[in-house]
Amino acid sequence: MRPAHIALAALVAAVWGVNFVVIEIGLGHFPPLLFSALRFLAAALPAVFLVGRPKVAWKWIVGVGLVLGVAKFGLLFIGMDLGAPAGLSSLVLQVQAVFTALFAFALLGERPGRVKVAGMAIALAGIAVAAVDEGTSGPLVGFLLVIGAAVCWGVSNVLTRKASPPDALNFMVWVSTVPVLPLLALSLLVEGPERGLAALRGLDWAGLGVIAYVAWAVTIFGFGAWGWLLRRYPASSVAPFSLLVPVFGMSAAALFLGEGISGARWCAAALLVGGVALTSLWRGTPPPAPPAATPAEREAAPRDRLPGGPTGSRADAHSGSRTDVPTGSQAGAPAGSPSGGPASGR
Repeated sequence: MRPAHIALAALVAAVWGVNFVVIEIGLGHFPPLLFSALRFLAAALPAVFLVGRPKVAWKWIVGVGLVLGVAKFGLLFIGMDLGAPAGLSSLVLQVQAVFTALFAFALLGERPGRVKVAGMAIALAGIAVAAVDEGTSGPLVGFLLVIGAAVCWGVSNVLTRKASPPDALNFMVWVSTVPVLPLLALSLLVEGPERGLAALRGLDWAGLGVIAYVAWAVTIFGFGAWGWLLRRYPASSVAPFSLLVPVFGMSAAALFLGEGISGARWCAAALLVGGVALTSLWRGTPPPAPPAATPAEREAAPRDRLPGGPTGSRADAHSGSRTDVPTGSQAGAPAGSPSGGPASGR
């Protein structure tokens, strides 16, 4: 990657990491479900009129919108509102890579290799350490809701991979239109109209700035830049930068919110980031190429089994060169599928 593009990828990770601090600040201005609804409303408007028509079927847009927008962000915002620390939330959410791999195995038949399974075990060990630490020093319910948010993120990642959107920004903007009304309805039912109206009446520049950051900086700029990088470079070159998100998140929380980082939390961070790296970045070794046929085998083989198939030329057969090429079945998978997803999950 060019140095400027490396800097851009790091900037996106920083924007996504600092976002957890901004969410914490925003929860002081809005109830969590209303805050999430306003975030998606600002992300959808006016961008939905600028990105063109949806490029995937509506069933995928609605599905991801409900699972990612309503369930994942609803649980995350409520969990943080109940006391889950911003820095720890930025770290714990990365376990979505483990849930993505598990759901991809269950629903898509993608069998993880031994290294990925080991990575999942290491990441889950990190979550266990974080849970013990949080259970003795903070509200465990909020922590568990953040875990639930990571589970929903994993489901939305699998749905996004099935949708295979050719334009990540277009897809995310249209997905942002789906959660607005369900979140507003849930806010009215759960949080009550009085609390929401009080928050809107007290809206100030700080509240507007928070909404602008989570909607435009995180969603529009973040997804746009990340998708642009994924179109220029292999996913294996871009995805590792998502591991910087909890680094920026925990650092920003310590700097701006005064959150302490215990020894147990550092241990949990090392285990979780290491496990996620193995789970989401390990590609394994390609299968060995089949041995070349001997001249005697090529002479004895029927013409429809000659290299190149029924249309292969005799020159191809005698030279032993292979005219068949990979079909691109693996390349056809969405390069930007957010198994590291930071793009879909912020």
